[in-house]
Formats: sequence, structure tokens, C-alpha cells
Amino acid sequence: MAVFLGLNAIIVVAGLVEVVTTPGAWSGWTSALTSGGGGFGGVLGPAILAFPLLVLGLSGFETGVSMMPLVKADGGDARQRLVSRIGNTRRLLTAAALIMSVYLLATSFVTTVLIPAEQFAEGGAANGRALAYLAHEHLGEGFGTVYDISTILILWFAGASAMAGLINIVPRYLPSYGMAPEWGRAVRPVVLVYTAVCIAVTIAFGADVEAQAGAYATGILAMMVSGSIAVTISAWRHGRRKATTGFAVLTLILLYALGENIHEKPDGIAISAMFIAAIVVISLISRITRTTELRVQHIEFDTRARQFVTDTLDYDGAINLIANRRQSGDTAEYAVKEAEQRGMNPVPGGADVMFLEIDVVDPSQFTNVLHVTGVQVGNHRVLRAAAPAAPNAIAAILLALRDTTGVRPHCYFEWSEGSPLTHLFRYLLLGRGDTPPVVREILRQSERDPARRPGIHVGG
Repeated sequence: MAVFLGLNAIIVVAGLVEVVTTPGAWSGWTSALTSGGGGFGGVLGPAILAFPLLVLGLSGFETGVSMMPLVKADGGDARQRLVSRIGNTRRLLTAAALIMSVYLLATSFVTTVLIPAEQFAEGGAANGRALAYLAHEHLGEGFGTVYDISTILILWFAGASAMAGLINIVPRYLPSYGMAPEWGRAVRPVVLVYTAVCIAVTIAFGADVEAQAGAYATGILAMMVSGSIAVTISAWRHGRRKATTGFAVLTLILLYALGENIHEKPDGIAISAMFIAAIVVISLISRITRTTELRVQHIEFDTRARQFVTDTLDYDGAINLIANRRQSGDTAEYAVKEAEQRGMNPVPGGADVMFLEIDVVDPSQFTNVLHVTGVQVGNHRVLRAAAPAAPNAIAAILLALRDTTGVRPHCYFEWSEGSPLTHLFRYLLLGRGDTPPVVREILRQSERDPARRPGIHVGG
């Protein structure tokens, strides 16, 4: 990277010297700017229209964002390290923005002044390689060849850095959201998958850089637009009026660039939409195929919950749980629920029972740490937990109780009213549905021995 930037700096400086020392170069450029009339507006208008064409000059910033998890962070706890990482990333991106802005403006200036317009046309010697053209023309064939080689290497490096960002982000986040299979946590399969995708795209485009530029620019702009919208909303929520105004203006500029890029190169949005559709379909398939996983990293019982389990074992040596979806949460609710379950399910007449409740929180999450708390409501003892999906959490708690006590627990349910298909979609999207059969299937897949499998009883 340093070598490539150094070579670019040499070309830019040489170009600026050439502009200053070549008679008529500077005056010809200024004359061309003012020859059309219209004053400042006549200069600003074409610049605004040409702005979307400069979007590829923003290339690299998206890689910097994807590298955030790798940025150094100091601090005594997770929050301090997060604040430190954000600050260091801001400095990284600010430095990159300043450097690349100088390069972008300087190279645009010297190439416009020194290269004849016809050379930029399709088939021209400077089309898609303006700096390389200047390197060969003004610094010699030897330097130009070195620059060509460095360009190839830096493009390889850009692809490698993007791959490094992907293999750092994908295994960390997608499997935990259920959007990728468990093997997605391993780096090697992810590298092979993305390599195959790159090969397929290269073949599909015939290795044509111009053909891929539209899709690449669309992706960069879409990411920057979404990021600028998010930052604008964040600034507005924190009451930062000046920052909100500035980010809103930036969002509008990027939206204009995105819209113009889509208009000029519609194949880019088509390809991007295809990739988005593929990701959504694969994510849905992944979540559906992983519905019967326990989806719990580990379980923690608080002191009162452990005491409840100990008390019920001391009473009759058994663990009987009544699954309940909390409504009012008062004593009357639990008394009625217990009477109903003793009437419709084979709860032993004198058995001691506890209630088991799962509060579904953020079903977009796929796995979490399950904290089970004990709550006393009158004479009724309740084990409560918050999880992304109720059936998976219930199954995990039953297995944890069996493993820690050595006693096979029994859990009692009642059938849910409604269409099975409706319940299936509610479970996939909201983490709730017809809970008993899902709990039973999760337990069946997690424990192959029926004799050791927690008992599931459904009545009603």
C-alpha cells in the first residue's frame, strides 16, 4: 500500500510540475472552464452532474468500516473498549478520507489538464487507466511498467482486505443470528464460498472491469446511504441539530449519486438485488433448518431458582413444571392454571409443581445466554427466563434440570388454538407458536434415548 501511494504521489507531483511548466496548459484549462459562460453556476452544474462518476474514488472506505472489529481498542471493560475502538476507527477513516480526497482531486486535475479528451473515450489509451497513461508518457516506460504491476498488486490487496473483513464479520455475526449454518463459524469454508462467488462473478462478467463497475459503485453507495441515514437518525435522537443538518445534507447528496448511478448503470442495481435476494433466501432456509437447535449458549439459574428446584426435589423427588404464558401474573392466574393442568394432564395428584415462563425478546436474535430467575407469587413458584424463542428455551431448561439433578423432569402444556401453519410462521418470525410439538422435536433431536428424554404432556 505504501509503495502504491508513493508511486501515485510521484505521478501527481510530476503532473503538477508538468502543468506549471508546460506553456498554455494552465491557461487552456481555465479558458475551457469559463468559455461556456454562466459564471460560477456554469462550473458548478457540470461538477454536480459529474459527481456520481467519482464514486469509485470512494473505494476503500467500505473496507475500512468492515475492518472495525480489528481496530485496536483499550479499556478495562467492554464499554470502554467499544468507545476506544469507535474513536480509533473515526481517526482511521478521517485520515483515509483526507489522504484519498487529496489524491482524488489532484489526480482528477492533472489528468484532465494533461491528457487529450479523445484519449478518455472508449478505446482510448487513457480510458480506465489515466494515471498509468501519465506514468508512461511523462515518466518513461520503465516507471510506467512498475506502476502497472503495482496497480495489479494493489487491486489484489484490495480484494484480499475485503475478504479479510468478510471472514472476520460473517463467522462472528451471521451464524449467531441464524442466517448461516453452524459451519459458517469456521473461516476455511467461508473463504471457499466467497472465492467460488468471486470466480462465478468474474466468469459472468467476462473479467470486464467496466461491466462490474456499476454493481460495485451501487453497492458502495447503498452502504454509504444506509450508514448516513443511520448516523442522521442517531444525531437527531441525541439532539445534535447541527450534526443532524450536516448528515442530512450528506444523505441527500449520496442519495442523488446513488439514483444517478442506478440510472446510468441499471445492471448494477439488478445484480445487487439478486445478491440481496440470495442472502434473504439463504438466511430464511438457514433459520428454518436450524429451528430445532437448542439455540442457547449456556444457562444460568439464580439463587432463588436453584432453591425452588431443591425444594421440589425434597418434597417428592420429582420435577413437575407447568408451562405458562404470563398474563396478569397474579396469584389467581397461577391458581387457575394449576387447576386446569391437574384436570387435563396426568399431573400426579399430590405432586409439587412449579411454573415455567419464557418471555420472548428480540426474536431476530438466534442464540443467547439464558438467565433463569425464581419468582414467588403467593404460594406459587415460577421459573422465568427471556429468550428469542420459547420452545427452544423450554427444551434447554428441561435438559439442564435433568443434567444437574439427575432427575427426568416433566413439563405440562395445553394445545394452542388456530391453524398449524399460522403457528409455524409465528414461531419462525416471532419465536412463539404451537409450543409443545416443537419442544418435543427439539428434545427428540437433542436426546436420542427416550428413557432420558424429559417428558412432554399436552392436554386440552
